[in-house]
Amino acid sequence: MPKKVKHRKWHRGTSKGNATRGNTLSFGSYGLVSLQTRWISARQIEAARRAILRYLKKGGKLWIRIFPDKPITKKGTEVPMGGGKGSVDHYSFPIKPGRIIFELDGLKEETVKDAFGKASDKLPIKTKLIKR
Repeated sequence: MPKKVKHRKWHRGTSKGNATRGNTLSFGSYGLVSLQTRWISARQIEAARRAILRYLKKGGKLWIRIFPDKPITKKGTEVPMGGGKGSVDHYSFPIKPGRIIFELDGLKEETVKDAFGKASDKLPIKTKLIKR
C-alpha cells in the first residue's frame, strides 16, 4: 500500500500496447517478464515474492520492479445502484507485456528457473525468464 497518493480514487483506464518502461534488466542477471496485460494485486506480488524467497532460502539478491499504487474500489454486497463510487478495496499494478516484474542475481540458472516457476504460479499472467 502506498504511503500517499495524489488522488484517493482513480479511473479504471485501459492498458494498451507493450511496456516502454521497465523492460530491460537494470539490477540482476535474470528477470521474470510478463507476456500479458492484467492488473496484479499487492497480495499476488507478495505471494510471488514469498514463494521466491522460500525457495532460495538465503542465497541470491531479489529486486521487485513493480509497485501497486493504483487504488481499486469496490462497493459492498447488496448495495443498490447509485450512491457514488465505492471505497478503496485494494491496490494493484496495471502490467503490460514486456514489463520486468522481478530480477535475481547471484544464483545458477537452474535455481532461478525453478524459483521464477514457483512465482509464476502465484501470478495471474503468463511469464517468461530472461537473462543478461
